[in-house]
Amino acid sequence: MAVEDSIAQEQPSKVAQENGKVFLSEPTTIEKSSSYREESDFLSDLKDFEKKALFELKSQLEEAILGDCLLKKEDQPEKNDGNVMKAEKGDEEAQPEDAGEEKATQQCEEKKFEEINNILCLWGVPLLPSKGGEATDVILLKFLRAREFKVNDAFEMLKNTLQWRKDGNIDSVLEEEFGAELGSAAYMNGIDKEGHPVCYNIYGVFADEELYKKTFGTDENRRHFLRWRFQLMEKGIQKLDLRPGGVTSLLQINDLKNSPGPSRKELRIAMKQAMGALQDNYPEYVARNIFINVPFWFYALNALLSPFLTQRSKSKFVVARPTKVTDTLLKYIRAEEVPVQYGGFKRENDFEFSDHDAAVSEISIKAGSTVTIEIPAEEVGSTSIWELMVLNWEVNYKAEFVPFDQGSYTIIVQKSKKMVSQSLEAGPIRNTFINNESGKLVLTIDNTSSKKKRLLYRYKTKRSSSF
Repeated sequence: MAVEDSIAQEQPSKVAQENGKVFLSEPTTIEKSSSYREESDFLSDLKDFEKKALFELKSQLEEAILGDCLLKKEDQPEKNDGNVMKAEKGDEEAQPEDAGEEKATQQCEEKKFEEINNILCLWGVPLLPSKGGEATDVILLKFLRAREFKVNDAFEMLKNTLQWRKDGNIDSVLEEEFGAELGSAAYMNGIDKEGHPVCYNIYGVFADEELYKKTFGTDENRRHFLRWRFQLMEKGIQKLDLRPGGVTSLLQINDLKNSPGPSRKELRIAMKQAMGALQDNYPEYVARNIFINVPFWFYALNALLSPFLTQRSKSKFVVARPTKVTDTLLKYIRAEEVPVQYGGFKRENDFEFSDHDAAVSEISIKAGSTVTIEIPAEEVGSTSIWELMVLNWEVNYKAEFVPFDQGSYTIIVQKSKKMVSQSLEAGPIRNTFINNESGKLVLTIDNTSSKKKRLLYRYKTKRSSSF
């Protein structure tokens, strides 16, 4: 398990700096992290033994599907096909015509293939290899990777998943209603640097005793919780592109702030059941499992759950203590996609910064140095809006408007102020300024500490004609 004790590796700055000044006309974007790469699903990229395993699994699956032995048979009452009664009525009635029998057999075969294509699908992907395509290979590769390309083990896992979905009627879970109470416990929000949809799991909501008992108090309540969790997973999969080269997995963020501890037996049982079911029936659908705001008891809980997890699942775990939450998330998710409550720039219903102008830039401030950011404000009556944040703060910040006319006075927008560490929920500083003459805004950040700091910021200008 990887513990994030240090910040993500810094990306090369795309801004020009001279004597501590930063000159730019448009915000630049933080470059993509290359610290984690998923295996390719293109056949040309597979190793020989992987291609061989995929071919063998497809052959085994084709045979099982056509032989109608993939799923367990349901007990059916004996059916009287009427042949005995027909024989009693006379030979001429009991003898079918050869032509009619051949046509009926052909229609039966066609109907069989149609039913197989319609019924034997997994996440909307047909499983019959001879009738499938690239998406079928992507699904089968997930099961192979989950079982280290051991064909028989992967085939057994696939069979068990299909049986589990049939027995639990999982295909209908998307249509079920689970109430608004669980809506705050987990939700999808944005994407990471690699395009993976991000799912946030907020365990702190279960600190509420009433919600805790309603969710975990009985076996029936826990079954209800598990189905809700499977529904969330199914919704996440709907956002994926199950083709070679597509985004085929999710990023999971698990926030343990104020979460009930492992002493709560009901929660412990539910978590074990959920992790087991998700691991066994949704192989390779999680690119990373990031645990943030981790308390000390988490390590004891992990020791209890670890024996039930595969080594491959555990290798995707990332753990961050409360002081490293923002640093860790920024390693995998762009700042404009990280919610403000985790130190990012993403606000709900933000009317100032939209998707096309939300890019965040980052620069480093050396210990004991000062940087300035200049924002052009040439058009009279325009409104400048900017946001900035320094990880762990402990810097001095001020903002001024400097007119181009040397006869005009500099306007203090924000007096120099010592910015100290604050709760993540506060989010970045946001300021606005309407200029009555041409000039520029100058933001000054003075790092008086003995440590290098990371400055993140963005800005935009609204021209007067846009009002």
